[in-house]
Amino acid sequence: MSDVDGTERKRPNILVTGTPGVGKTATASLIAETVGLRHVNVGELIAQHKCYEGYDDALDTHVLDEDKLLDLMEGIFQECADEGMGIVADYHSCELFPERWFDLILVLRAKTDVLFDRLTERGYGEKKRSENLEAEIMQVVLDEAKESYDVEIVHEVTSNTVEEMESNVERCRLWAEQWIANNS
Repeated sequence: MSDVDGTERKRPNILVTGTPGVGKTATASLIAETVGLRHVNVGELIAQHKCYEGYDDALDTHVLDEDKLLDLMEGIFQECADEGMGIVADYHSCELFPERWFDLILVLRAKTDVLFDRLTERGYGEKKRSENLEAEIMQVVLDEAKESYDVEIVHEVTSNTVEEMESNVERCRLWAEQWIANNS
């Protein structure tokens, strides 16, 4: 696989995506640790570098400055490639990222009762919690991933329990080992 500047990459890049509360950050962090990739929490990156254009009171969220975020991430991808390192990024949306960035898209799914409890624990208000539950029921993120990337690299997995998360991490480890073997 070629990198942003056309050089061959030595490590894969993975995107872990899904509705808020499905376990993206925990899963991505474990994948990074297990596989030896750099974890990029896109939400933290956005906050840290103020990649937003304003605030939407009705949706209770910042309005993303996609250009600023993508420019910032392009630099991170290049830096990691120069170091022979791969990335595992996590974010609740995926259609904004260039298809060439990722070798695997992992879409985490959770049952609505599990998701409801997780979002309640986070202090989500009724409106925001309902919107996210509806998005999960309607499989918005999964459909977005399938429309934005080659369906061969999009994998839907459940993330209701710690055991499922550990299984997902192990599957990614095995997949990454095979990717490295195939691309060395």
